[in-house]
Amino acid sequence: MPKPVPAVRAQDLLVGYGGAPVCAPVTFTLQPGRALALVGANGAGKSTVLRAVIGLLEPVKGRLEVFGSEVDEREIGFRTQVSSVLDDDAYFPSLSVAEHLYLVARGHGVRDAWDRVDELLEEFGLTEHARALPVALSSGQRRRLLLAAGFARPRSLLVLDEPEQRLDRRMHARLMERLRAEKAAGGAVLVATHDPALVRGVADRALHVDEERCELLSAEDGAALIAQVPA
Repeated sequence: MPKPVPAVRAQDLLVGYGGAPVCAPVTFTLQPGRALALVGANGAGKSTVLRAVIGLLEPVKGRLEVFGSEVDEREIGFRTQVSSVLDDDAYFPSLSVAEHLYLVARGHGVRDAWDRVDELLEEFGLTEHARALPVALSSGQRRRLLLAAGFARPRSLLVLDEPEQRLDRRMHARLMERLRAEKAAGGAVLVATHDPALVRGVADRALHVDEERCELLSAEDGAALIAQVPA
């Protein structure tokens, strides 16, 4: 039986800006149905690694493949497989919450897109704000909108940058359930986080990102490391 194609394979990957690396070389393989947590101090390069994986940043050096192909954010095949939620306000300011989710779902070929929207509004506690514009939401509500949008479309790889930010305890627990379900359905999860509970509860392994050395750790060691490094 052939081995599954890795969701992400990075070999001696250097990422940075203007040709200058921001961290040591990164090497890891992420298989479908598994989760890898990137841990380390703020500014260590975790978000930069994520941006390279989703095609927003060209690597400085090294090899990077997503589902066996070089990363090209312009390719339809790539865009149909990868969904990402970064730590920015990537929403449509002139669309309501419900319209935003519908556009994402329908634009990626989801049938019965309004049904999907209703499910996500309920799941992420946004039903009462369905007609609101993003500018009228609190920072926590906008964060939930971005997370809902990440789950609104089909995907094989989910890339998240500190998804725990600005979530209350109930929504944090729901996110953990969602990510575990993502893995159980065969999806791969790549997440940068400062949350030890998320690492312990979702990740299969952790990758410590640092300017001197990047190394793979157990999930438990990755969670413990979070308490030792500045956020």
